[in-house]
Order: sequence, then C-alpha cells, then structure tokens
Amino acid sequence: MTHAPASVKVPSSIPPASVLVGAGAVSFEGVVAVARHGSLIHLDPAALEGVAATRLIIDNLASDANPHYGISTGFGALATTFITSDRRAQLQASLVRSHAAGSGPEVEREVVRALMLLRLSTLMTGRTGVKPQTIEVYAALLNAGITPVVREYGSLGCSGDLAPLAHCALAVMGEGAVRDAAGTPMSAGVALAAAGITPVVLAEKEGLALINGTDGMLGMLVLALDDLSMLMQTADIAAAMSIEALLGTDATFAADLHALRPQLGQAVSATNLRALLAGSPLLASHSGPEDPTVQDAYSLRCAPQVHGAARDTADHAARVAERELASAVDNPVVTLDGRIESNGNFHGAPVAYVLDFLAIASADVASMSERRTDRHLDANRNKGLPPFLAHEVGVDSGLMIAQYTSAGIVSELKRLAAPASVDSIPSSAMQEDHVSMGWHAARKLRRSLDGLGRVLAIEIMTAARSLDLRAPLQPGAATDAVRLAVRTVADGPGHDRFLSPEIEGVVALVQTGAVRDAATAIVGDLG
Repeated sequence: MTHAPASVKVPSSIPPASVLVGAGAVSFEGVVAVARHGSLIHLDPAALEGVAATRLIIDNLASDANPHYGISTGFGALATTFITSDRRAQLQASLVRSHAAGSGPEVEREVVRALMLLRLSTLMTGRTGVKPQTIEVYAALLNAGITPVVREYGSLGCSGDLAPLAHCALAVMGEGAVRDAAGTPMSAGVALAAAGITPVVLAEKEGLALINGTDGMLGMLVLALDDLSMLMQTADIAAAMSIEALLGTDATFAADLHALRPQLGQAVSATNLRALLAGSPLLASHSGPEDPTVQDAYSLRCAPQVHGAARDTADHAARVAERELASAVDNPVVTLDGRIESNGNFHGAPVAYVLDFLAIASADVASMSERRTDRHLDANRNKGLPPFLAHEVGVDSGLMIAQYTSAGIVSELKRLAAPASVDSIPSSAMQEDHVSMGWHAARKLRRSLDGLGRVLAIEIMTAARSLDLRAPLQPGAATDAVRLAVRTVADGPGHDRFLSPEIEGVVALVQTGAVRDAATAIVGDLG
C-alpha cells in the first residue's frame, strides 16, 4: 500500500469523468473527485453480483425462527426484542426516520458526497447484506447531484455517523430534505422524481446497513489530507518569502544538515525551501562572512522541523485512512464464509485520533506563521523595514491589525487543537457506553484548516509588502511570482486603505492553490 506525507492530491486539474466503485477500497483520488469535482460513479457489475449473493443469506435468515440482530430484532438497547416478519419493513424505515435527528447548520456538500461515496463503497463489499437495487439508487442520487441535507450535530462517532448517514438513507427512501444539483432546496421525493429515480423500500437489515459506518469522519479526513497537501507546500512558500524579506539565510537548510536528523517530512520541507530560495538576489546581498547574523530566529530557521513534523503527522493519518478505506464497516456483518456476526468495527477511535492529531499540527504551523508575520512588523527585528510596514509612520498603521487578525485565528486554532476523542458521553441506555466523538474531531479540523489557510495568507501578504520595500533588491524567481500573484488582489505599499478585501483576496489565492501554483510554475513540483 503506497502513501506519501500529506501528498494526497486531486488526480489532475481535470478530475476523472467517473470513478469505479467495486468490492475493493475506493482511492483517495476517487473520494476527492466525487466529493469536490462531481465525478460520476460507475458500479462494478462483478461486485454487484457478490452483493446479490450475500443478500440471499439475509433473505434465508429472515425466515429463521431464531432472532438475528438487525434482521429480526430491534436495535441498540432494543436488540433483544423480536420483530415479526410483517413488521420488518416498518422496522427499517422507522430506524432511518428516527435516526435522522440532526440539528444545526447544514454540512457542506462535499462532505455529504464524500460520506455517501464511502458508505456506497462499504455496501459494494458484499458484507452488509443490502439489495443491489438499493445500492443502485444510492449511486443514482450521487450521479444526479442530489445532496441530502445533513445537519452539524447528531453523530457521536460510534455505531457509525448515525444521524448524518440516516439523513442520506432517508433521501434514498424518497423522504426528507435535499438540494438538487443546482443547490436548490426541495423535498427528496420531488428531487428523485425529477431525476427519474424510484425510491427504495427497505428490507431486512438494509436500514441498519445504510447508517452504520465511520464514513462521515473518514470522508472529512480524506478531504483534510487533500487540503494539507496544498497548505503545507504553501507554508514552505510563505516561510521562504519571509526568510528573504527579513534578510535571513538559507544556509541552515543545507541537505547535509538535515541528513543528520533523518526525519522524512523535515527533509521534504528543507528541499522545498532550498528550491524556492535558489538564486535569490536578496539572499545573496548579505551572504558571506560580512553577514552579521549569527543565526536566524526559530520561526525562520526551524521551519523545516515544524512543517516537516506536520507532514509526518499527515503521513500517519494517511496510513490510517487507507486502512479505513479498505474496510467494510457495519454491524452485524456478513463474513466471507456466510456467518452473521456482531462486531465493534464501527467505533471511530482510529480515525478520531488522527483527526485530533492533525488539528494539533495545523495549530502549530499556523502559530509559527503568525510569529513570522509579527517579525515583519516589528522595527526592532525586521532589519531596516518601517514599523508595521507603514507608508507614513505615525499617520499610517500599515499591517498592524492584519497581525491581530492572524493572532486571533491562531488563538482559535489552539482551542480547536484540544482533542475531541478523549471525550465520551454514554448513549442508548448505556448499551453504547463509550463513543469516539470522531465526527466532532473532523468538524473542528475543517475549521482549523480554514484558519491555517487564512494565517498563511496574511503572512504571504505581509511578506509581499516587505519584499516590495526591499527594492531595488529583488527576490528569487519563485517568491517573486507569488508576490506578483498577490498584487492581482492586493495593492503594494502605500497609505492605509480598507484591508479586509485584500486579505480575503489573498486567502482565496491560498485556498484555491493559486499561490502554490505560482511558485511551482517556476521551480516545478514541491514535496
């Protein structure tokens, strides 16, 4: 199984037209393509045959006088209650309706599409016992761009992401609220009818199979890893711009120095910094024995160590995600030899832990970035630049309050770094007495990565102004390309002006990958 530190990328600038979903694991690239780029799903006919064979096992057990969990019994604390055959369709529908109990703001479309694809992937393993027709309808919703309305709160990250998945299952039944491909809100029944999709009448085991998985938290983990791939490269770019503008040195990034501490991510970051700073006239202007700087501050000198540790954390998270993508998470599960067995594979702890770990890394990378931003603005530390990079000191405040914004975000990211996975609130009359809170870990990570992008954007905007103020000395080609990209949305030095639109413009450049692309157009791909 192959993976790379924080390197889970969209497969290309043009995502695949369709993603094959079969009995094996769906890829990182497939999740991103379907969730973010609307790629269609193609169901493997051979895997559907396996699904049909497993369904026969469920149908045979449905007529058994002995109770089987999820087939002829109630759920959770009601697992000992036997349900007669004439009430089982109602049982499955009631399960979905009652569990679709989410509250709060709508979850983002890409998250809902990711969790639906991952639930579909588990259904296609043939270990859950659903009918092939149910899978086909589930896939048809995704291909039609119909997105169930899923609410922020409702998952404890154990017994699966129950409420989020139940809202999706409800739509498969033709009930509940959805948004169509254009984003228009409507009832599921209306949306399915418009798309020519016939709602599903759930049979034994199917309601449970549609809601019992770690798909929401896993989908958000895969999307976060895709974001981190770009953000960590952008963090190296931001650091390179600051090192140049603050008259730092690239000597500390020498390959032989980093070979003395063979941490993988650190080596990648140092390699990036060497490439980004290569040939910089600004660095050359003060290099050599006459340079009075003995060593740079930690926020400059130790960027590879911190950015590299974040990459290694993402690498570990990618390993966990790969294993989870290859899993069939359901309870009970149909084993390869045809047994129906209860299990605990739905517990979200493995995913929850790495989601929390990534939030720690995100907060620390942002914290270092903010320190570099502050260094640009302090006349005692910025080596000759005006205080706060102001045009007319005393009259103008320059970028003073941009640093406040960055600091405020970093403070928020530190709070978001507090782990969700150490919490547990028992549920279901103490049957489910330990839960992972993985969904909540994923939700706060998404907010953390948004904040990281904003902090990096403020550093890049600040560094771009510092580079302008170093004229006639020029930055290197890669960092200058980023400076020029910034100038398309934010003006250079001058009297104070309305800063918020400029900050948001640079944030957009960061979050869309435009900053990264401007640099890589000069130096080639970054690690």
